[in-house]
This record gives sequence, structure tokens and C-alpha cells, in this order.
Amino acid sequence: MNKSSSAASYQRLEKLLGFESSLPVTEDWSAAADYLSVISDYCTNNKPETIVECSSGTSSLVLSRCCQLNQSGHVYSLENGRQFVDQTQQQLNSFSLTEYCDVLHAPLKDVGIEGDDFQWYDLSEFSVTEIDVLSIDGPPGFIQKHSRYPALPLLYPHLAEQCVVFLDDAARDDEQDIVERWLKEYPEFQAEYIENERGCFILRRG
Repeated sequence: MNKSSSAASYQRLEKLLGFESSLPVTEDWSAAADYLSVISDYCTNNKPETIVECSSGTSSLVLSRCCQLNQSGHVYSLENGRQFVDQTQQQLNSFSLTEYCDVLHAPLKDVGIEGDDFQWYDLSEFSVTEIDVLSIDGPPGFIQKHSRYPALPLLYPHLAEQCVVFLDDAARDDEQDIVERWLKEYPEFQAEYIENERGCFILRRG
């Protein structure tokens, strides 16, 4: 997608959600507008109470705006970089959305899962339960192979019985491998693939 069409996609999203200012978008880091549209459509239609996202930023604003429109729900953003925690907090404040989102500083730490070693968010201070929606857009893929695999194993005990998991960048081979592994390990989930700009998987349980 070229820059002009990408900008138009963000503008459509801003109009749909009633943002009065343009969203702060970084070309290399922000979630694509079509992924944000997928998760915001779900949230405005289903009004989840507890939303957790792996990585913060533009998505935090979009999900928080959904909670504001729904007049219910709260977002918890796992963010490994202190500078990004502060940046997202400032953006939430500037959009008057602070009350709908907690940005949690969760530095990457070594974790072992089924004999494999990963760097993933530190959950030692994480106490959120009954997660209705989980949006996975981090950690970055360049950190390690299958960088986002730990999300489901480590957050599985925190998920609500009826929950929905969104995985961004799903057109990549790593993400395809991750979902294949998840479905073998957690067969109660069903997966749907959406062919948008970067690919998106939606996993549903219940």
C-alpha cells in the first residue's frame, strides 16, 4: 500500500471513531489502519470489558477510544520500552483517553517454554484476569524467531472463557508457524485468516 492510500485508510478510521485530531502514526512501527479497523470493529460491536495488547502506541488510542464510545471496558498495554511507555501515556493524555488505558512497563526477560527460550514481557507485576480481547503486535519479529509465540502460553491462564485473540503481521512465515503451533497446543481455539495489508489472524474460543 502506498503512502497516500495508507494515509486515507487512517483518515477513514479517525472519522469512523470520531477522533478530532489525526492519530500519531509512525510508518515503521504503527499497526496498519486495516488491522486497527478489524480490532476496533470487533470492540465497538462486542463491547469487551478487558482488553490486553502486546505493544503500545496508536493501537492504544484506538482501543481506548472504543472503550470511551462503549462507555465501558479498559485497555492494558504491555510495553517493554520505557520511552514508549511515556510516549503512549502522553498521547493518551493529549486525546483525553488516559482513564481508559494503563500502559504497563514490562521489560523483556528470558522465559523458557517447552524447551524453547524466548525474550518476552515480564509478567511479574501483571494481575489482569478474564481477558476478553488480546491483541498481539509485539515484541518485534527481529528480536528472535517466533517472537510472538509466548503470548498465548503465558497469557492463557488470564484469558476469559470466551475470548478473542488478534495477531498482527500474520502474513509473515513466523506468524503462520506460530498459529499452527498454537492450534495444536490449544485445540479449543478456531482460527480465521484475514488477507489485509500485513495479514491478520483471529483466534476464537467459546
